[in-house]
Amino acid sequence: MASIRNEIALGASPERVWDALRDFGAVHQRVAPGFLTDSTMDGDGVRVVTFANGAIVRETLVSTDDENRRLVYAIIDQRFEHYSTSVQVFTDGAGSRVIWIIDLLPDALAGYVTQMAQQGAVAMKTALEKA
Repeated sequence: MASIRNEIALGASPERVWDALRDFGAVHQRVAPGFLTDSTMDGDGVRVVTFANGAIVRETLVSTDDENRRLVYAIIDQRFEHYSTSVQVFTDGAGSRVIWIIDLLPDALAGYVTQMAQQGAVAMKTALEKA
């Protein structure tokens, strides 16, 4: 199983960053605008996300842990045998640090997902610095 880890150092407080990240339905506005162009809730805990490159995925909220500022979601899609993501916010000096981990199968998609995650991390840093 491929595991992709991104660390994003931010000047914003962990409370402000967590408030944006936990807003599951507004990811395209508060977390990664530009990289994501739309997000629509489709039932309880499911969002349909549109990426700037035209890709569309259904993401299912697995858990929201306010105490540990951790969100977990999964993609259920024919391209992936497994796709699970956690994003967690930590205090880091006067700011915060986001740890974003993606676990996926098949391994053959890891290169594509890594490239997308790198672009997403840049968009997240920009947006979350303003959170």
